[in-house]
Amino acid sequence: MKIAFDYQIFTQQSYGGISRYYKNLVAQLIKLEQSTSIFAGVHCNNYLSALPIGTVSGYKLTKFPPKTGKLFQHINHYLTEHQIKLWRPQVIHETYYSNFSYSSNYAPRIVTAYDLIHELFPKEIKTKKNDLITQRKINSFKRADHIISISNNTKKDLIEIFDLPSEKISVVHLASEPPISVNNSGLYVNSKPFLLFVGPRSGYKNFIGLLEAFSNSPRLMNEFNIVAFGGGSLTSKEMSIIKLKGFSENQVKHIGGSDSTLMALYGEASAFVHPSLYEGFGIPPLEAMTYKCPVISSNSSSMPEVIGDAGEYFDPKDSESISSAIERVVFSDSRANYLKLKGSERLKIFSWEKCAKETLDIYKNIASG
Repeated sequence: MKIAFDYQIFTQQSYGGISRYYKNLVAQLIKLEQSTSIFAGVHCNNYLSALPIGTVSGYKLTKFPPKTGKLFQHINHYLTEHQIKLWRPQVIHETYYSNFSYSSNYAPRIVTAYDLIHELFPKEIKTKKNDLITQRKINSFKRADHIISISNNTKKDLIEIFDLPSEKISVVHLASEPPISVNNSGLYVNSKPFLLFVGPRSGYKNFIGLLEAFSNSPRLMNEFNIVAFGGGSLTSKEMSIIKLKGFSENQVKHIGGSDSTLMALYGEASAFVHPSLYEGFGIPPLEAMTYKCPVISSNSSSMPEVIGDAGEYFDPKDSESISSAIERVVFSDSRANYLKLKGSERLKIFSWEKCAKETLDIYKNIASG
């Protein structure tokens, strides 16, 4: 089957979960002997180079020149549409939401829906682009012949918020990367064990809620530190809250780096804490399970769907619930070991091979009419 990925909408992202999703999906489709091509135009994505030679049609920049994003979007749209039309695929998978119209419907189109954060948390996101992003979603969903949702929770949100018919949406779960060998010797040097937080920290990600819950537990404050990976350096507001809550110097530490650094931190952490109010899917809990790191998570949105019985849950809006859940795991070897075992079992449910096979079935059904 000939499958084209219209990548030009998302070409300005060097790294990120969505880019990694498509890289893994395409790699597995190639293993399934499908004729697959990514039409990326001018891009700066670092994941695409890991795919076999000839898979990606495009030119990679180290970074885009300042204030040229919209220009390259238009250039890439017309370039990739022309290339895809010449290649004549049987199905086109759009990698992100777009307002661009297309000159002809020469192949059915698929679009993946990730989450509805902008619609559910407009005040948390605090951006003037919210309405524009929502309109792009509406246009993409109308244009698409079928929608792939990365969780049942996101499908439910799509139906409720955009009034989409259930039969137009199929759920295909994501997966985590297979384990890699990492050297964590000396990565985190401190006398205390630590809890790991991963990714952006503002708004609905609830990092401040974690700090408050942690600081309300004298035992946690005395015996543990917090490491925040990614999401940029700690802000002045966060530093002020850390000081106000009585944390000692360097008790809350930010670490940045590559995927290998993150995987090493999973291996060292006493537990991974996931206090987010909302996730479309959430790969970090699966990553933590991969490296035998106990998962302590919010019980909201898609988290129970992904984590199952392999996590210790809490109400993300209840400080006492958060601190109690953490204490139940980090002060109990038996509970921590139980979650590690359950995590290993839970991982068997998710794989990129399974994701690709289920996605391919959707392509075939849509292409056959």
